[in-house]
Amino acid sequence: MLSVFSCPSRYTQGRNATEFLGQEMTGLGLQGPALILAGRSARSMLAEAWRRTLGGAGISYGIHPFGGECSLAEIERVKAAAKACKARVIVAAGGGKALDTGRATAADLDLPVVNCPTIASSDAPCSALSVIYTEDGVFQQYRIYRKNPDLVLVDTAVIARSPVRLLVAGMGDALATMFEARTCVEGHVKNMRGGGSTQSALALAELCYRTLLNDGADARRAVETRTVTSALERLVEANTLLSGLGFESSGLAAAHAVHNGLTAAPGTHAYFHGEKVAFGTLVQLVLEGKPRGVVEEILGFSSEVGLPITLSQVGLAELPVELLERITARATAEGETIHNEPFEVRPDAVADAILAADAIGRAWKSANKQELP
Repeated sequence: MLSVFSCPSRYTQGRNATEFLGQEMTGLGLQGPALILAGRSARSMLAEAWRRTLGGAGISYGIHPFGGECSLAEIERVKAAAKACKARVIVAAGGGKALDTGRATAADLDLPVVNCPTIASSDAPCSALSVIYTEDGVFQQYRIYRKNPDLVLVDTAVIARSPVRLLVAGMGDALATMFEARTCVEGHVKNMRGGGSTQSALALAELCYRTLLNDGADARRAVETRTVTSALERLVEANTLLSGLGFESSGLAAAHAVHNGLTAAPGTHAYFHGEKVAFGTLVQLVLEGKPRGVVEEILGFSSEVGLPITLSQVGLAELPVELLERITARATAEGETIHNEPFEVRPDAVADAILAADAIGRAWKSANKQELP
């Protein structure tokens, strides 16, 4: 099996980076017309900066509002808008689902794509894949493309003004990266690009984890005070670049499969991707029988920054047997990444791991005098 490392053509990050978007695009040979796919908050924050930077670079553009869900229907709507304005490049701005939709549109139309995340809530921006959901928010499929984004531009002044919970959710997504990468590397399974992992991919995944532990709490405080600090810069890089390269070029395992299973429960739909992945990471550690010290490090970090460690914290204060069976059936479906684990994974084992992880989380909160659930 050949080793494959995948990454965007260019990654640009820093305070007020949006002001350099036009310059970065022309430097890569990207020309208008551009279709900017953006949610309401992205349009509100960045419309004037787009006018300055794209106008200065001579790039014409139109703005299309994002509908809120990366679904097949939404992708078709954006494709129609791109064709209508004769777009030569897709610029997606906003959260992970907007960026996923932008990548899907660009791939279907064979156009270059620029990702401009306005939140650091997931590791989606650098990847060559989209997570497709139903219109109701239930996980449907991974869609993998032939190449990564042409440009990922992250404005940390914008990130500093985003909701704290979204930054923390990004930490939850990144928290799984090293553990899933190690599982895939040790099992010699294919990564998201169909090849083996490289030393650099695993090293980036491990650096991602160390950065979370070292800078996560300080980065949270920076967003609480709307300040751009060195800790925030490093943490945003971990959430976005290190986690993105680590997961795509090493692989996914149980944590993300558990997330996908949790989406089958309507009560979890109010919770972010990274929040459910964080609980999925705890489930993976239990499923793999990791040492208590490893589990406690995750419990301590998650509690410090505000990530969920119990089922109640992802909307499942009550979990009837039939709902648990639905979750585990989805998590262990054919082709799910949970089958990258180095042993056979059956629904009953996942159910036990979910309940055990919840019990461990509740016991931790009780022992540390944190409010339950």
